[in-house]
Amino acid sequence: MFLASFYLLAALTLTSFIKISVVLLILRNALGLQQVPSGMIVMALALFLSAFISLPVFTESAKAIADTALDFETVEQLGGLFTLVATPFQNFVSANVDPENVSFFVDIANEVWEGSGLTASQSNFFVQVPAFMVSELARGFQVGLVLYLPFIAIDLAITTILMALGMQQVQPSIISAPFKLLLFIFVDGWQKLIEGLLMSYNYA
Repeated sequence: MFLASFYLLAALTLTSFIKISVVLLILRNALGLQQVPSGMIVMALALFLSAFISLPVFTESAKAIADTALDFETVEQLGGLFTLVATPFQNFVSANVDPENVSFFVDIANEVWEGSGLTASQSNFFVQVPAFMVSELARGFQVGLVLYLPFIAIDLAITTILMALGMQQVQPSIISAPFKLLLFIFVDGWQKLIEGLLMSYNYA
């Protein structure tokens, strides 16, 4: 149960899932296709792409468990189990987190934890995790902005043309959607986007 819970949480927070899901949802909105692809498909694609990227991490973590002789009956052994399971994920997070966010959370933690006897450091796993999540959100929004700009240009162009033709009653999104899809297909958008997302991560 402990391992299943940890791996489920890790899949959502300690992998590329956050950034990829944000990028895909922003792309769907930018295309003007509110329900295509469906939310379930978007999340499934984000999950499998994240699993593709993090497969070495999960494999290393599982191998560490298989090679250990811990009985997991005491608190100390459970702590050792957590260290074994989490170390590969911590290495992945350390290699991909924004150092500025780590420093920010270290400063905040030392203020929030003041008087508790705890001291935050940049190697603290519980500092790195929120820093990594915020880093992924920020990068997802940055990629989303770059994706959004050409589609906004299409929307503005279609709106201007419709106004010039005196067709103010026609919704620009109805006309612009096919042109957005054409542009995305023409530049082989899915392959280039997924390639960029997959190649944006390091393991060391």
